Amino acid sequence: MKSLALFLLAALPLAAAAQGPKAAAAEVRRYGIEVAGLRVGTMTATRQAPVGADVTYSLVSDVKVNFLLYHLKIYYQVINRFRNGQLLLSTVEAHTNQGDFASKAEWKGDHYDIVADQYKHHYKATEKQPIRYAVTNMFFGEPPAGQARAFAEYFGDYFALAPGQPGTYRAARDGREDEYQYANGQLVTIIKKNPLKNFIIRLLP
Repeated sequence: MKSLALFLLAALPLAAAAQGPKAAAAEVRRYGIEVAGLRVGTMTATRQAPVGADVTYSLVSDVKVNFLLYHLKIYYQVINRFRNGQLLLSTVEAHTNQGDFASKAEWKGDHYDIVADQYKHHYKATEKQPIRYAVTNMFFGEPPAGQARAFAEYFGDYFALAPGQPGTYRAARDGREDEYQYANGQLVTIIKKNPLKNFIIRLLP
């Protein structure tokens, strides 16, 4: 079951929430998370209305898994702040019964300082290229034509993106694979593939 815990912690990419004016309307997407046909949690993606040149996204996931004697709880939050289309700050917090974990990517004027300290995943890097597209963006429309990668906030690294059937995209990194499915430009299903059981994230009505 350790591999299931690792998968759950790594497989819930989350986006960002902003504190905008009360009059500004936020876009909200709510999803159910399923394993083997059972609801095990929820995920909420939010994109705040722009405040000047700034746009903030959030992805919050709350998961509780109970398989016989195996229990896992995860509360996961990602917050991404963009300015003029460039990521300035990404933070990830995970609070679980396996411990507390965090990732952070911060623009320092000419590079990002990136540190990911997650469950069985530790990564530290400097990135000089501006980040303009993250996993959280995928909740609010299909990837633009030619978009070859998305910044994976949890890992502090990138998923490679590849289109498949119309409205379907494959996101892959280091042996992991997710499938994003869109209908009329809206993300409706994410399939997170795992040797034990796939996780299905479905848009709620």
